[in-house]
Amino acid sequence: MSDNEKGYNSGSSDNASAHQVFERPTGLKGKYYHPLTQIALLGLVCFMCPGLFNSLNGLGGGGQVDNTTGANSNAALYATFAVSAFFAGSINNKLGARLTLLLGTSGYALYTGSYLAINIHPGAKGFVIAAGAILGICAGLLWTAQGSLMMAYPTEGEKGKYIAVFWGIFNLGGVVGASVAFGQNFHSKIGFLILTCIGVFIPFTMADPHKMIRTDGTKVTTSRHPSWKTEITGLWIAVRTDPMIVLLFPMFLASNWFYTWQFNDYNGAIFNIRARALNNLVYWISQIIGSLLIGFLLDQKKLTRRIRAFSGWTVLFALVFVVHIWAYFYQRKYTRADVPPEESRIDIFDSGYAAKIILYVFCGLLDAMWQTTAYWLMGAMSNDPAKLAHFAGFYKSLQSAGAAGIWRADAVKVPYLNIFISTWGLLAAGLLFLLPMIHLRVKDTTSIEDEALARMDDSGHVQPAGAVVERSDNEKPAA
Repeated sequence: MSDNEKGYNSGSSDNASAHQVFERPTGLKGKYYHPLTQIALLGLVCFMCPGLFNSLNGLGGGGQVDNTTGANSNAALYATFAVSAFFAGSINNKLGARLTLLLGTSGYALYTGSYLAINIHPGAKGFVIAAGAILGICAGLLWTAQGSLMMAYPTEGEKGKYIAVFWGIFNLGGVVGASVAFGQNFHSKIGFLILTCIGVFIPFTMADPHKMIRTDGTKVTTSRHPSWKTEITGLWIAVRTDPMIVLLFPMFLASNWFYTWQFNDYNGAIFNIRARALNNLVYWISQIIGSLLIGFLLDQKKLTRRIRAFSGWTVLFALVFVVHIWAYFYQRKYTRADVPPEESRIDIFDSGYAAKIILYVFCGLLDAMWQTTAYWLMGAMSNDPAKLAHFAGFYKSLQSAGAAGIWRADAVKVPYLNIFISTWGLLAAGLLFLLPMIHLRVKDTTSIEDEALARMDDSGHVQPAGAVVERSDNEKPAA
């Protein structure tokens, strides 16, 4: 492989090669190197690791009686996640996506094992919290690598479909895990651990991103490997050269905030274990449906990209207010002091259960559509994996910082209604800030100025994307 193929010598030629048309491989090799195949493998990694983690978390307190330990573990997880994700874009560019994914998956096996341990040794609460903190570091790496690849592999017209395919496969992990947990017992956690360990090895089977060619024949823009100082500087450059990303920050902050109320304060508080497991199952099934529906809308070629962006915003606005107006009529009827013992909680055969599980379906739809739209909007801002790695890092960092705060609030027994109102308000704020970002930044096509995070000039200095690089006629790439 030449230096240029590896992503070195990143200068003007890097942007030029990204717009040349290359011949894609055929046969089995072509299928393996097809971007959708790689997105499917990426989905399997997240199916086995964060997907199963979501299933455990969705039961409220990891399916344990003690929700406080689960909330404290999540607070530790998201606190370290916020720090890890902030710098994970730099780590991803330095180590490469496959190694970053491998390191990222390892923490999920430890975390699942910690819940197995607490079933054997009920006093091992400290281990669960420590495992959560370690997982946060690993999760920052995994999700940043994932976001960079998922947004870079598709062409502009396929981003909604690719994100939806990934989100669907990923959330099958929640569906499978919830099905297993429907008969919640010691052996189900052994099954979770085995599946998670399989997920750790899947990154070994994935293709080198530098060898990937999109379906339109353009080569995926390779990440550069400059010094650590330059990479960390790239975080600032990402904001300085594309300041509209700041308007997405409230949306990022809200994107995991709602899990605390949904998982612990609704599902974990008023339903028994059988109902929680069934709720969890339909929640993750609805995630798959939601991601496919919003992906279909965001990829409608009959509409301009700006119209699709505003249409996605309208769908999110409607769902946020439908879900939370509906949920308010339930939440106002109970407090922490009213939570009954396990045997007295709502069961699947009780009167009124049907309406409550349908609300949970809408919660799942909202989650999938919110996350898919956030990724789609970032993907609409650039096609460069290095720049997108930083965007994904900002996304996961802010998302995790918000989650750490709200899970800790739940652990210290902040009233359910306060957590609910904060969830609703933050989602509304995210939508409010999103409107001017869509109006000012989302274009009908991504220009070359949006492609690269920064260029290295001949003297080794960093130049912002879009800087003019003089090139003689002989240096111009062939059509």
